[in-house]
Amino acid sequence: MRGESGIAFSMPGGDVSGRAGSRPVDMAHLARHTMDDRALEQEVLALFVQQALSVRDEILDADARERVLLAHALKGSARGIGAFAVAECAEAIEQQPEDARALKKLGALIDEVRDFIASISR
Repeated sequence: MRGESGIAFSMPGGDVSGRAGSRPVDMAHLARHTMDDRALEQEVLALFVQQALSVRDEILDADARERVLLAHALKGSARGIGAFAVAECAEAIEQQPEDARALKKLGALIDEVRDFIASISR
């Protein structure tokens, strides 16, 4: 068990996020999937941010089929790191690729995860 020595507690800003006491990334979930390897955590989070920002930038201009593919890939990656709100929103877009509200929400969630990751990566 990681306890307070985990990445979220050892780096500034990692202990809080903008949403009512919850974090945009489940750090315990991530720790289990990276076997508590902090270097691997950081690498996986950095790769996720790159992918998520790319999806955010491409998805609005994509056609419905491309949106489904982008959302599906992002959903899997988001679940892998514990960004469950992003995964849920991506799943909603998979089911309704023309949903403008879901697309807007996805952008905001991605920005929130990016900011959270930046705050724990200092």
